[in-house]
Amino acid sequence: MSDKKVKQRRSQAWYGKLDRDGFIHRSWMKNQGYPDHAFDGRPIIGICNTWSELTPCNSGLRDLAEGVKRGVWEAGGFPVEFPVMSLGETQMKPTAMLFRNLLAMDVEESIRAYGIDGVVLLGGCDKTTPGQLMGAASVDLPTIVVSSGPMLNGKFKGQDIGSGTDVWKFSEAVRAGTMKLVDFMDAEAGMSRSKGVCMTMGTASTMAALVEAMGMSLPTNAALPAVDARRMTLAHLTGKRIVEMVEEDLKFSDVMTQESFLNAIMTNAAVGGSTNAVVHLLAIAGRVGVELELDTFNLASEVPLLVNCMPSGKYLMEDFCYAGGMPAVLAQISSLLQPARTVLGGDISTYYEGAQCYNQDVIRSLDDPLKPAAGLRVLRGNLAPDGAIIKPSAATAALLEHEGEAYVFENIEDFKSKVDDLDLPVTKDTVLVLKGCGPKGYPGMPEVGNMPIPAKLAQQGVKDMVRVSDARMSGTAFGTVVLHVSPEAQAGGPLALVKTGDKIRLSASQGQLELLVDEAELQARRDQWQPDAPHYTRGYAKMYIDHVMGADKGADLDFLVGKDTRPVTRESH
Repeated sequence: MSDKKVKQRRSQAWYGKLDRDGFIHRSWMKNQGYPDHAFDGRPIIGICNTWSELTPCNSGLRDLAEGVKRGVWEAGGFPVEFPVMSLGETQMKPTAMLFRNLLAMDVEESIRAYGIDGVVLLGGCDKTTPGQLMGAASVDLPTIVVSSGPMLNGKFKGQDIGSGTDVWKFSEAVRAGTMKLVDFMDAEAGMSRSKGVCMTMGTASTMAALVEAMGMSLPTNAALPAVDARRMTLAHLTGKRIVEMVEEDLKFSDVMTQESFLNAIMTNAAVGGSTNAVVHLLAIAGRVGVELELDTFNLASEVPLLVNCMPSGKYLMEDFCYAGGMPAVLAQISSLLQPARTVLGGDISTYYEGAQCYNQDVIRSLDDPLKPAAGLRVLRGNLAPDGAIIKPSAATAALLEHEGEAYVFENIEDFKSKVDDLDLPVTKDTVLVLKGCGPKGYPGMPEVGNMPIPAKLAQQGVKDMVRVSDARMSGTAFGTVVLHVSPEAQAGGPLALVKTGDKIRLSASQGQLELLVDEAELQARRDQWQPDAPHYTRGYAKMYIDHVMGADKGADLDFLVGKDTRPVTRESH
């Protein structure tokens, strides 16, 4: 061991002792070939990796981890990579969201249990980034993010196509008889042409954009394609920076402040970001101790849409990158941003100083937006006393003020069994209502809120309808869709009481969602209501159902809110 005098670090409780415990910690690590001087008190940096072949979006993270390690070694640190649960949005059943909180537990306990001084979070696919941030927030070490990066643009018959968004369009076209099945199948091969997350402004790219806007990653993290060499450079520079953050004792909570969350909300509106950002930001805020309410998202309701990317626009993330990426967007909305600290130590303004836009059709200005006043809207009323949300930028403007009769699907199985029935008693003015898809009900709050248009209406050319549920929808999806209705049906919320034929009124401009049924009738229905039997009765899923909070609280587990920064003092041997 070196006699070099260094600042005492967290890792030294593991590797700095000249006793039996220190011997055990160092000796077992040395079976990987590390020399004595690796344990001389230098910062030990954990690389929290969600790489998995079952999570295609994150399949490039193994390579990026090597870039991070190079930077850590260069800066005089000691990098150690560790795996955590990986959540493949397109692959997991019943929904990856069920396991976001389990990933957060995995991340939290791994960071706490191991002798590291700072952590680099490698994530990308929809739930991995928020899950990692939630876990890291609860330990509060110096933390920084490197995202997977988006795939290259999809290609089909000479046109760009976007993951998710065009899947929904093509699928509906097949159901409507306007696209041949053989063409649908041909598009599959051209959709995903490289490693990386969805190349639309879905949840994965939204979260990467918000991470950058909150100063939790280095600039340009959001949009560089996964296979662009500059993302490896970014990983290297991130490894170098995390060592400096440990030296400066710049912790998670120093960066993720109230101002940072407000900046994320404004940014989400400007980029046309996913509705899923709402539940994720609420959950992360709950962990780090920032007061954030659902209604806070209304602060951005008048923010115009500037990024012309699917599903709210026509371009893809590769185009967004080449147009200037997040620095160009932040420069455009600088007047809306709060001063906030970043992982670079300075203010968020340093992220966009001198930034330029290279394609003004991809990144618009505040004076020439793609859509005005396009931020997410929070809805309240007797159908959603704890709130619901809608994404106007992805909706049909004429349907944002609507009154119609409900047609109710009691659960997702009921919906799937009926939606293609050509005798279904619905019209284009019907409000489709889906129950049983909230955090407890499904469980896990799946992305099924953007219900496909009933087959008989799709064949008539109907492209959009008002849809109401306690579910979420993919960030790549679109439509006049009311989501996250709270309390959810399984928890006995008013949604559980809706019957086919009831009238529902939606007013996005007024922030209202009303069930036009008198209170006496609703109380009679409430007296007769019983929750459905839970789908899961064992393991993590049972614990989730027993402890998950509502969507308006971020759907975190009640016993995980907050953080625990106490040092680990008990030895394992």
